[in-house]
Amino acid sequence: MFRNTMPRYDILSEDALATLDGGWRRLVSEVGVEFASSRALDAFAAAGQEVEGSTVRFDPDFLTEQVAQAPGEFDLQARNPSHNLHVGGDHMAFAPVYGAPFVREGEVRRDATLQDFRRFAMLTQTFDELDSAGGVLCEPSDAPLDSRHLDMIYALQTLTDKVYMGSVISADAARDTLCMTEILFGGRAQIEQTPATVALINCNSPLRWDDRMLEAQIAYSEANQPVVLSPFLLMGAMSPVTVPAALVQQIAEALSGIALSQLIRPGAPVIFGSFLSNIDMQSGSPQFGTPESAIGLLCTGQIARHFGLPFRAGGALTSSQLPDAQAGYEALMTLLPTFLAGTNWVLHSAGWLEGGLVSCYEKFVIDVELLRSLRHEFTPLEIDEDALAFDAHAEVGHGGHFLGAMHTLERFRTCFYRPLLSSSDNFERWIKRGGQDAAGRARDISASTLEAYEPPPLDDAVRAELEEYVTKRRSELGD
Repeated sequence: MFRNTMPRYDILSEDALATLDGGWRRLVSEVGVEFASSRALDAFAAAGQEVEGSTVRFDPDFLTEQVAQAPGEFDLQARNPSHNLHVGGDHMAFAPVYGAPFVREGEVRRDATLQDFRRFAMLTQTFDELDSAGGVLCEPSDAPLDSRHLDMIYALQTLTDKVYMGSVISADAARDTLCMTEILFGGRAQIEQTPATVALINCNSPLRWDDRMLEAQIAYSEANQPVVLSPFLLMGAMSPVTVPAALVQQIAEALSGIALSQLIRPGAPVIFGSFLSNIDMQSGSPQFGTPESAIGLLCTGQIARHFGLPFRAGGALTSSQLPDAQAGYEALMTLLPTFLAGTNWVLHSAGWLEGGLVSCYEKFVIDVELLRSLRHEFTPLEIDEDALAFDAHAEVGHGGHFLGAMHTLERFRTCFYRPLLSSSDNFERWIKRGGQDAAGRARDISASTLEAYEPPPLDDAVRAELEEYVTKRRSELGD
């Protein structure tokens, strides 16, 4: 797991933070937030908040009091203890693409299948740059809708031994995730003591939490499993067009969701979520890797630290239809501020393409290369007498070269970052090796990685119990 000890890139002044603070306070108290759940409404009413229909108007101080109960940092256990995670502080955890209904492999764009889901899980397990196995790596269209969450959780539990994300499509799916997690980790008490799964709860922006997400959130918070409360803001569509207005709305939505988790279980772990970008005002299409989204991301990090919360933002986002130059530079436009902000939980770190509609095998490898490079770049430089290499100057003298110097010979294997994907061959050697561009080389790396994959060990009795649970629930669901 990467620890980002570099200074944070804070861009908001104290006056700006105070203005944003006044903005979200006015929004929650005068306009309010809608909750499509009677249980949520009853909880807020019992806590003294103004409930009218399905809208809750909050005392802003109530929200800050509830938020203060949430831990600023917490641990997550994985099936393999070497993949345990610490969320918050200077720790960054990276998870792959989430939620795409389509897949691209080479020249083919098609509906995602359960086999695609399994293959992406295998890639996620193999690359150390990804700390979490993720959740909906793609949406398998060939699996029954009512029970596919069982297949996906089972794949994440057996093909990987990293922290995985739970299903949030319904309260039943959340409970299935919790039951399967209890089987894997030895009971409810074990996962309540140290959480073992994470759930992404998206706000139906603007200012509305829907019933399915809320019921899933309640189930996870009751079990002390962390939830990522994420406003879904595309400026110009789900929020006003100015970054400050979007930030105010984001704070209002995130804090209201976090407050609910604290009412359900005081001290339940939460992550301040952010998914903030904009639309193309000429076409209405979503845009990713934009300057506005980068600015919003940097602001979000500063805001989350202001509230003492771990936060989710960023990723390798792009609007590009192909794993091409646009996909690369837009992904970097989002990943660089992700690191500058010190984001704690990073979704869509590998494989996101076409505005999140596509999980792409080649883009997965390209993004892993970006993660590798940025982790190297954000590792503090060690400066000591040995690094100054005075003896090398004494050996080489004036006008020589350092290729054969002892200082070089002792360090040449590890002195510089060695890329996974990039090519620095001369033209003739590049042609001899096939003359492939980055996407072609990424395709080969993806294929060879899948071919070499070996599943992590799992106790046979645990596997059998998981299979029995999946079979039983599939029957109960009518599939």
